[in-house]
Amino acid sequence: MSDEKMVNIVSLAKRRGFIFPSGEIYGGSNGYWDYGPLGAQLKKNIRDVWWRDMVTCAPIHPHTRKPLQVVPFEGSIITKPEVLIASGHVDKFKDTFYHCLSCNADVRDDEIERGMCPKCSAEITTEPREYNLMFETESGVIEGNKSLAYLRPETAQGIFCNFANISNTCRVKLPFGISQVGKAFRNEVTPRNYTFRSREFEQMEMEWFFNPDDSLTPEQWHEFWTDIRLRWWESLGIDPDNLSIEKHEKDKLAHYAIGGAGVTDIMYQFPFGLGEVEGIAHRTDYDLRQHAEASGKSLDFFDQPNEKRLYPHVIEPSAGLDRAVLAVLCDAYTQDESRACKEYMAIHPKIAPIKVAFFPLVKKEGMPQIAETLYNHYRRRYDCVYEEAGSIGKRYARMDEIGTPFCVTVDGETVINDTVTVRDRDSGEQQRMDLQSLEGFLAYSLW
Repeated sequence: MSDEKMVNIVSLAKRRGFIFPSGEIYGGSNGYWDYGPLGAQLKKNIRDVWWRDMVTCAPIHPHTRKPLQVVPFEGSIITKPEVLIASGHVDKFKDTFYHCLSCNADVRDDEIERGMCPKCSAEITTEPREYNLMFETESGVIEGNKSLAYLRPETAQGIFCNFANISNTCRVKLPFGISQVGKAFRNEVTPRNYTFRSREFEQMEMEWFFNPDDSLTPEQWHEFWTDIRLRWWESLGIDPDNLSIEKHEKDKLAHYAIGGAGVTDIMYQFPFGLGEVEGIAHRTDYDLRQHAEASGKSLDFFDQPNEKRLYPHVIEPSAGLDRAVLAVLCDAYTQDESRACKEYMAIHPKIAPIKVAFFPLVKKEGMPQIAETLYNHYRRRYDCVYEEAGSIGKRYARMDEIGTPFCVTVDGETVINDTVTVRDRDSGEQQRMDLQSLEGFLAYSLW
């Protein structure tokens, strides 16, 4: 990551408490990251927006114009080997890499295709090597009687294994979705580009089940979800010019997508290059059939309008939550030489970790008491802070750096006429408004 912008973002993220290297006091651990106070809140805000837009307030059906039915789920991280044998992960979830005998660097085969050779620029001298991406663990307490298990490499398989349980306990009809957000683990040979390629990460995923012979074809559902998800990324305040769509070539499809409508990736232009932030895959009926055959349990579904049992097909929009945080940080990072603080984070108000800061101009004449009263009033609705230390300029600069959209300052006039100064982070402009108007202004501006 030699790009100057990326270096600045990493520095700001650590300095202001967004992201820290995991176990840094012991030298850190490659491929693992910790989220500080601001990063944890930003991550939660993005997760909450995804949950609202995909589960509690799901999109509208393109034909019936009624809300789609999506139910929530949360699966276990520890996974039985039988699950991942049936899904194909044990045999097929592998990467190929090359090892440089000169500098001991490992390079993935897809990186070789993009011209990313070892830093020493020597020729690759080893034959390609395959390795399984999954982390193994053991379940049990007695040595010799422990059983093999895996940390799940994706969140999807828990949904497929519980398909009958969920469909039997919820009043669902095709088409419907099952969503979850959770951790997944992959033993990446070359974790790199900050948090982009990590060994521990979080997914926001939905499995959309439908009858492929119904009114909408798999291709139409795939196009529908691709469009919905692209617009969702734009709704986070990300510049549309930094987003693009890539279709997987047929000879590079995952085993579960062969024969389907394909896989589309939503790509973001990071400072270090173009990278995938979400995949929308037509998994066909592969997973349900595989688990039904391996377990001997019925996982088909009775489609009432068509009065027949079938294995539904699946469209899977799967977004990386950690990559979403990184994309938001990269897109929000702005330099402005005219400011006291030369850089600020233009994070969209609805996901900003702190939405409003309340300041007394000085620590006298009752100003701190009024500012604290306002803070206590609004903190029940918004992520707020109260600060009184330092000059007002330095307080503004700090809030700019961490992406706070608005600062509300109590001054001498407030004591007289109940008005405050509201400063906008992006423009730096200030406007005077009474306390009653402040209520409506924040309600409108922070969503």
